[in-house]
Amino acid sequence: MRKSLLVAASALMGLVSQPALAKDVQLRLTAKEVSLPVDNKGTMQASWTYEGQVPGPVLRVTEGDRVTIVLTNDAANKNSHSIDLHAARVDVVKDFEAIKPGETKTFSFTATYPGAFYYHCGSDPMYQHIARGMFGVILVDPKDAKALPPADREYILVQSEVYSNPDDLHSIMKSDWQHVVFNGVAFKYDPVHDPASTKMLVAKPGERVRVYFVNAGPNEYSTLHPIAGIWDAVYPSGNPKNKKVGMQSLVVGPGDGATFDLISPVEGANVIVDHSMSHAHTGAMAVVMFSNDADPKMGRGNLILVP
Repeated sequence: MRKSLLVAASALMGLVSQPALAKDVQLRLTAKEVSLPVDNKGTMQASWTYEGQVPGPVLRVTEGDRVTIVLTNDAANKNSHSIDLHAARVDVVKDFEAIKPGETKTFSFTATYPGAFYYHCGSDPMYQHIARGMFGVILVDPKDAKALPPADREYILVQSEVYSNPDDLHSIMKSDWQHVVFNGVAFKYDPVHDPASTKMLVAKPGERVRVYFVNAGPNEYSTLHPIAGIWDAVYPSGNPKNKKVGMQSLVVGPGDGATFDLISPVEGANVIVDHSMSHAHTGAMAVVMFSNDADPKMGRGNLILVP
């Protein structure tokens, strides 16, 4: 009996450690032109978005999945829109083409590399569509569940520039921005530098906090650093094979991404910051509060992108 139990347990462990089976995944997005706040005081700006939010919804698949994208351009919109996924290898002309209001576009690709990838509108002029907020993150989890150490909490941070008048294309090309922000709002998670902010990212001491970071740009580089902390591990493009250890910061260019692991041995705050001070002090700061009383829901499920 004991031998049979050991054989059964061994077989079960072998099954658990097998790579994830590839799936057919359909992802639907709607381009929506809406008005959204760009700071904690409620300053509104006309935004071009996926699903009415900046950044767009987190898309999540597994390495090897066959992914079908269904993009609809809302009939109420005034502009053509598209989607360019950095996780996809397709025909840029056929699959990433712009569609008019009221139209729908469908195409498929296989997620061949794991990582934290950027997606954005590629319609002309691309830099204006990005500057108005039309971007998001597609996560491709590695098919080998052991490729990365398990994270206790996960968060999405997308850096971008806010322009006072995105209709002034010259100002975008000159990078004459008003704020550099995380997740669409200046100081969104930083009540230290903006008392109007009501949100922070949270975790418990000792927990592995995984930050999936994308720099949407459209122009500025980011030097991502955790003030009062050290990145335990950094994975450029989010690929487990690109591992760097004990990093104080990593430069992430516009249109690029990386995965960052942060562990604090003590209670207290770290501040994730773009260490370019002109970026940080116009909005690119996010407080991570490490507390034994941290909300167990934060950084899990739907709350890896904190609204």
